[in-house]
Amino acid sequence: MSFVFLLKFVDVFFDILFFALFARVLLSWIYPFGHHHSNRIVSIIFESTEPLLNLARKVPHRIGMIDLSPIIAFIMIEVARYLILSALASLIYI
Repeated sequence: MSFVFLLKFVDVFFDILFFALFARVLLSWIYPFGHHHSNRIVSIIFESTEPLLNLARKVPHRIGMIDLSPIIAFIMIEVARYLILSALASLIYI
């Protein structure tokens, strides 16, 4: 397996995670109380992003009634992407 493939795979994985979280934010306006069990695709999006949002909720994340945990999760995704891709890229050039 080539390192370039691995770098691209990790990058695409984080893209998918980013867009799933973005879809979750948009869908939370449609299903505000989590009643999404009738639609399988919506359920998959909610279930796949919930661990990341639970982690983001451990940080103080409210300003009044505004929930900032999705923004914290977006930042976590980008930081993890940068750290992992940097570590993998450094392995290529060693």
